[in-house]
Amino acid sequence: MTARLVALAPTHLLVALAVLGCGDNGGLTASGGLTSLTGLSGPSDDSFDDPAPTTAGAGSVTDSVGSADTGGTEGASGESGSASGEGHKLDVGADTSGGGTTGDPEMACRKVDFLFIVDNSGSMADEQQNLVQNFPGFIATIQENLNLASDYHIMVIDTDAWVFAGCEELCPLLNQCPVAVEDYVCGVTVPKTCEDVLGAGVVHPKGQDASGMDCGFASDLRYMDVTEPDLAATFACAATVGTGSTDDPEKPMQAMVAAVSSTGAAHDCNVGFLREDAFLVVTFLTDEDDDAADGSAGTVEGWKAALVAAKKGDEQALVVLGLFGDNDQPNGICTPFDPNASTGAEPSPRLRQFVESFGDHGIAGSVCAASYEPFFDGAIDLIDEACEDFDPR
Repeated sequence: MTARLVALAPTHLLVALAVLGCGDNGGLTASGGLTSLTGLSGPSDDSFDDPAPTTAGAGSVTDSVGSADTGGTEGASGESGSASGEGHKLDVGADTSGGGTTGDPEMACRKVDFLFIVDNSGSMADEQQNLVQNFPGFIATIQENLNLASDYHIMVIDTDAWVFAGCEELCPLLNQCPVAVEDYVCGVTVPKTCEDVLGAGVVHPKGQDASGMDCGFASDLRYMDVTEPDLAATFACAATVGTGSTDDPEKPMQAMVAAVSSTGAAHDCNVGFLREDAFLVVTFLTDEDDDAADGSAGTVEGWKAALVAAKKGDEQALVVLGLFGDNDQPNGICTPFDPNASTGAEPSPRLRQFVESFGDHGIAGSVCAASYEPFFDGAIDLIDEACEDFDPR
């Protein structure tokens, strides 16, 4: 959890010191724990200094009633060759096109859009490392089986508008922003295009425990696609969003709503990510509830309505996966939340209610699990089953 940044100057100093000493970094260094990654060259974050693409009718996004506009932006679809292998197979339905010439059945999940919302507050280092370490198997399954299905988009967003939003309050006290590492210079650093937009895809994680590099997406956009040569390494770069957020409180659901809206600043940053004919998989990872008492906007009903609206009202066109605190559940494994020690998790009744509102299209898992591999194995099975009911037309 990000230490609260309040108006009192003495508290700022305590906050700065608290964040500096907050939690185990899970083996990631403050200067960037993924510096050993290779093959992540590409356009620098400066490539996003030009104005982001805009669309008619762009405006602000709210989630007070979950009234996101329907639809997504059509993105370019990639072509891919065949792949062989055993394991999970995404549903292949009967040919309903009526005009096929090859005799091959139509793929019900020919396109899949994956949205990951990763908490970047001060207590999330171990959980991010867990995600990165356990995700390659899921990625490999995607690559192995979705090559047959055609293509995918994968986007990571974090849970604040700008990681350094609170630095302007710390600079007068310390003449520096400690959790920013070397990424922020008081009075000099300003956000690059889309860096200060809640719900915009992350391309260059910054601050404490972040990968600290431009992830160099092959797509040259704010999401990864089938053209990515090393998807596992690039995802690891993007998903290590760090623990240096100074913008409190974290807003995972508000970020999700912004990311899937058909208007607004996040939509303009993420143009092309969400496709009307693609199945949508939303995964979020946080150790705190998305609590209205903390200042997070929206309701469970509103979040769901916004997500379903993004798929033209078709609830069967998406799956929701949540990793969050379970210590309010029978046999829960999370210990009580201790942000200073970066241990445990906060009970998350609103997030649980959100996932469960999708019935058999939702899976809730424990953010405190030693490994997320079983969770993602179950996710593959769920996606496989859900694709049977998906009509991409």
